[in-house]
Amino acid sequence: MTTKIKRLHADAKLPVYAHGPEEDAGMDLRSVEEVTIHPHQTYAVATGLSIELPPGYEAQIRPRSGLAFKHSITIPNSPGTIDPAYRGEIKVILLNLGQSPFVIQPGDRIAQMVIAKYEAIHWLEDELSDTT
Repeated sequence: MTTKIKRLHADAKLPVYAHGPEEDAGMDLRSVEEVTIHPHQTYAVATGLSIELPPGYEAQIRPRSGLAFKHSITIPNSPGTIDPAYRGEIKVILLNLGQSPFVIQPGDRIAQMVIAKYEAIHWLEDELSDTT
């Protein structure tokens, strides 16, 4: 599958699979800014990227296990969802659950992005079938 992506910042890095799409489900997202996240604070970290997904697909933004294990950095709305109609900058909401400030540098891997297909649902309001 191919889709459109736009760099909104000169230093933005395209999302990549660390070991290729046969081994990894998620692509690394990187920061384009330097920011310090203090304990128990959140910050929306800019990636400098915008994408155009086709209808029926979403981008799921997930925490990186290394950041969670080593530094107690997570994504409070995990997985975050980027809808196919969204064209704004992808920003990753990070939460510092640790005891020390955490510094993010431009180019640091801050999250994983998984592209997933979804089915649209149309509700049929009716009696439900019995179950046992």
